[in-house]
Amino acid sequence: MSIIIDTERGKRVAELLYNSFSTTGIHGRADMPEDITPNSVVRGSLDHIFFITLTVSIDYQRDAPSLWGSSRKTFNDPKTRYLFDPKSLHETSFREIVKDMQKYELSKKPQKDANIWRTVGITFYKKWEGDPCNFLKNCNWDSSLILKRLRNDTHLYNGRLVLDYPYLRGPKIGPLWLRMLRDNVGMAQLRNMKSVPIPVDIHVARATLTTGIVRGSIEDRLGELFEYIRKAWFESVKGLSIKSRPMIALDVDEPLWHLSKYGCSNRDKTTGYCPVTNRCEAREFCIKGTIKIENGVVELET
Repeated sequence: MSIIIDTERGKRVAELLYNSFSTTGIHGRADMPEDITPNSVVRGSLDHIFFITLTVSIDYQRDAPSLWGSSRKTFNDPKTRYLFDPKSLHETSFREIVKDMQKYELSKKPQKDANIWRTVGITFYKKWEGDPCNFLKNCNWDSSLILKRLRNDTHLYNGRLVLDYPYLRGPKIGPLWLRMLRDNVGMAQLRNMKSVPIPVDIHVARATLTTGIVRGSIEDRLGELFEYIRKAWFESVKGLSIKSRPMIALDVDEPLWHLSKYGCSNRDKTTGYCPVTNRCEAREFCIKGTIKIENGVVELET
């Protein structure tokens, strides 16, 4: 394995993508699947916080537009609305939760997803009076401490210690949750966001590789590159500024997602030919070579 991180290239790509996303969009798009709230839900309300928190907790191996669309349908249906209320989750049988999460295909893995959803909801109900903000306040709104607590906090269940925040504690979903709390919910109180690593999924990974910020030679599990990708963006944004504040790695999450989903996903995995090059904002950075990502395995020769 031979991998290079090109932070100078990363700085140029970060500026270009952020500015494009903030103005004309990437491939003409600047919307994210989580941006649309359910009917009558006020941005920043407790309902909104739980809609974001519970939905993102099962955002693994999922198509994001489908997941968030299913979540909105589930929220908007009076019969399944209770799934977003932690007290109701506590009072409802697991079997019923499993069934109701399947009504609009909110869950793809019925038992596993229902367990994640129920555990996260009930943790906030029992430990934090039904309000995630109480947990965040207890962490002094410090993002690095929040991520640490997400990873480590436990409770007793049937005589054994279990994790408070399954999957929400993960290296992708934890940072993604914080980014959504900042950008979608509008939590300006969150501090130390510069310490939060970019949430790496297949789209962020692909866009990072196709723009040549991380390049080289490897054939291995895609996850083996994630730490390189996190480091690449953590270093690349240093010294850059946006809106009178320092740019942080989270600021390029959405632009990279769009670049891959609506652009780099069309690229030929072996030749590197991309049919949307002419209209791509990052075309000058599109690197030649093989970038093949299939079934969690990456073959890279760039």
